[in-house]
Amino acid sequence: MVKVMCEEVIWAVLPVIRKEFSLSLMRNYDLNQKQIAEILDVTPAAVCHYFSNKRGHIQLQDKEILHEIENSARRIYEEGAKQVDKEACRICRLVQSKKIFKELDNIFRC
Repeated sequence: MVKVMCEEVIWAVLPVIRKEFSLSLMRNYDLNQKQIAEILDVTPAAVCHYFSNKRGHIQLQDKEILHEIENSARRIYEEGAKQVDKEACRICRLVQSKKIFKELDNIFRC
């Protein structure tokens, strides 16, 4: 059975984006795991897994993407949870355009 693009993104890319949002919210806004979970609409256990590299274990190195994640986290913090989907999609498109996840390259061609 062939997986659709979004299914691959959900399993591979979205956890990395959420992890980076979580780290930025903790680092820059001194939020705890429960507060981050509420904002991102995930469980506190998911946030714990992001911090312990059990989810989203791929490390992003691209400075532009990391900068944009910081910008997204700021918008999410200032404007609330309604921004999470919009910002996650924006970062996903940026990741796609830069071909960060080479193993997913064939998925992003759709």
